[in-house]
Amino acid sequence: MFSKILVANRGEIALRVIRAAREMGIQTVAVHSTADSDAMHVRMADESVCIGPPSSTQSYLSIPAIIAACEITGAEAIHPGYGFLSENANFVQVIEDHGLTFIGPTAEHIRVMGDKITAKDTMKKLGVPCVPGSDGGVTSLEEAKRTGEEIGYPVIIKATAGGGGKGMKVAQTAADMEKAFQTARAEGKSNFGNDEVYIEKYLTTPRHIEIQVFGDGKGNAVHLGERDCSLQRRHQKVFEEAPGPSITAEERARIGKTCADAVANINYIGAGTIEFLYENGEFYFIEMNTRLQVEHPVTEAIFGVDLVREQIRVAEGLPMSFTQDDLQINGHAIEVRINAEKLPNFAPCPGKITQYHAPGGLGVRMDSALYDGYSIPPFYDSLIGKLIVHGRDRPEALARLGRALGELIVDGVDTTVPLFHALLAEEDIQSGGYNIHWLEHWLETNLGDG
Repeated sequence: MFSKILVANRGEIALRVIRAAREMGIQTVAVHSTADSDAMHVRMADESVCIGPPSSTQSYLSIPAIIAACEITGAEAIHPGYGFLSENANFVQVIEDHGLTFIGPTAEHIRVMGDKITAKDTMKKLGVPCVPGSDGGVTSLEEAKRTGEEIGYPVIIKATAGGGGKGMKVAQTAADMEKAFQTARAEGKSNFGNDEVYIEKYLTTPRHIEIQVFGDGKGNAVHLGERDCSLQRRHQKVFEEAPGPSITAEERARIGKTCADAVANINYIGAGTIEFLYENGEFYFIEMNTRLQVEHPVTEAIFGVDLVREQIRVAEGLPMSFTQDDLQINGHAIEVRINAEKLPNFAPCPGKITQYHAPGGLGVRMDSALYDGYSIPPFYDSLIGKLIVHGRDRPEALARLGRALGELIVDGVDTTVPLFHALLAEEDIQSGGYNIHWLEHWLETNLGDG
């Protein structure tokens, strides 16, 4: 077993990994920028190493600094969390070249799934259903227009190296194609250094359904059901639940087995998420995330498993601690992402926390790195906490979420908590009758956010 793990991240996800390691009797090393010297993950770890100034490129994204921190502390393995270097194949290769262990998939799997065209081709070959679209990259406007006519409008143009909603533009008609095509390419180039794009059919009222998979790297894999992440703002998830309110047991078993078989076939190791658009009973693959998801706690809640612990186990070469038959859904779970943002424009709102009180009680979990007096730095993502609730069924989970939101106190900065109070009053949220466009329409109508 590993004796010491370095956590190459910050905030609540760094704490999440530290807690799992501590329960396993493994020491942890926190890395941090100068802006995070007083961060909770630094306080909680057994050791800490400052790896650079506030800029992510000079700290949390600095591969040499992270490797040096391992050498200084004697850490044998690195857990990347999510974001930052978690899906950087070069990072994984450097780790292996230094005789260390990456707690996650292989560099090759990250590389294949990190390019959306290659990922789609791979999934097609593995029997995973995909959205109709171009066979590969589209390099000219003429080819883009021809593809649009072939698959039918509306279509969506996506940067092959995109993510986080960047490099994605919709063309409702042929007249929209030139602007959408050029904009998607420009965003891909500026954000990811790659202007290659591909085109897919744009589904009008889909839900965003993702399947949690887990493999041992030896040809064995399971699925842990689905999460519905349809409530999104500008392609960023804000509210996730499991199981999905629109998915039947038969659909879950069918798509889950398809996904588990696919990752078993390629000897995938660790946690992964296969994301789909779901419409009229059909699933269409959009991408695979080769890491832990922000919303992993809802899956943990309904299955009673610790996904981070499992990541560490398989990275050590141990077998998974459960089989597919062991995984039975228990109840319903919901997560809302609490951001330090000022409504209605969702402007980042860093600052000092003057008072913080986490909600508690049966079925309530708060993953956060906040504490009284903590100053949220302006250099990183605005996510400051995840509130997760678990109930016997969806109505109980919704009621518990309302109660927990009422108990949560975050003073000193603006947060998105009022948004969730408002959403819980909506009939479509109570009934589960929403799709990936619902929240943006609601925000435009109610907050003028467009």
